[in-house]
Amino acid sequence: MRKILIPLLSMVLVVVLSIPTISPAGNGKKKVLVVMSYEEPIENPWSKEIKEGIDSVLAKTHEITYFYMDTKVNLEGGEKKAKEAYSLYQKLQPDGVITADDNAQSMFVLPYLLENKVKVPIMFCGVNATAVKYGYAQTKDPRKPVVNISGILERGHIKESVAFIKQIIPDIKTIGILAKDSPSGKALLNQVKAESDTYNVKVGVAELVKTVEDLMKIIERLQKCDALFMDSMEGLRDGDKLLSYKDVIEIINRDIGIPLIGANKSHVTQGALCAVVKTGDEQGEAAAEMLLKAMRGTPVPDIRIVQNYQGRRIINVAVMKEQGIKAKPQVLIGTTLVK
Repeated sequence: MRKILIPLLSMVLVVVLSIPTISPAGNGKKKVLVVMSYEEPIENPWSKEIKEGIDSVLAKTHEITYFYMDTKVNLEGGEKKAKEAYSLYQKLQPDGVITADDNAQSMFVLPYLLENKVKVPIMFCGVNATAVKYGYAQTKDPRKPVVNISGILERGHIKESVAFIKQIIPDIKTIGILAKDSPSGKALLNQVKAESDTYNVKVGVAELVKTVEDLMKIIERLQKCDALFMDSMEGLRDGDKLLSYKDVIEIINRDIGIPLIGANKSHVTQGALCAVVKTGDEQGEAAAEMLLKAMRGTPVPDIRIVQNYQGRRIINVAVMKEQGIKAKPQVLIGTTLVK
């Protein structure tokens, strides 16, 4: 009997060892799908920052697939891109999803992932609207997820940026606020509306524009402001041409000629005077860490929604020199200087 059992056990062992190990990505790594609202990093500095943050947490241990919806330059094509993103999701069957910025929520998550009751953990970043608006959180507790979605909300450092330019140019009394007419732009103006009474200057103009023609209609009002905060202007249309942020800066400098406050580092390097910038790497890293926690077993409703808080002061010294601005030395302490 013993002689019979030994060969049988050997055969069973051989069969068991010959069965291939099935892993989520075929290489032992879990799969993550990242759907970006905007363009690839080479074309969009904000996407680059978010990707760097995500990669710093997940790249070495996970198989990451990035999909770009290109809605900064082609908002009208966003729905088609969202459909493509869902087809990719179905093909990949990822273990987790990260979605960046508002267009990915309204065009991809809501009509596809939520509608089809996808069970995998989903983390967002770069979201300007409230989590309650998208049905991600409780009304009574807007940081408490109600579905399998959590993440990090984005709030521009507008108050801090306004205070910063006031330190650089103390005579500023009135500012304008300008953003492209988009979900992110609308959320930004809602933020301004909610907090503008805490600014140390008056908001003279707060407008959304889609085209250069729209911009020309409010130029006279903007000229009465002492400075202009400008965000989310990539993709502004001038006839058949889509403008970059730098193109819009050139129009502002030519036709209005007031100091510009940006929202991201790339805005300042492209010609805005200054900013207290929000950082995409902070948000990408936070979303990735939250997703990692969920994929390791923490229930998503136990992962509270957070908000970005890191701000970095930046001045373009070349612009400061061109505009004849002389900031006090103490203003430059702890400030990143770019050209």
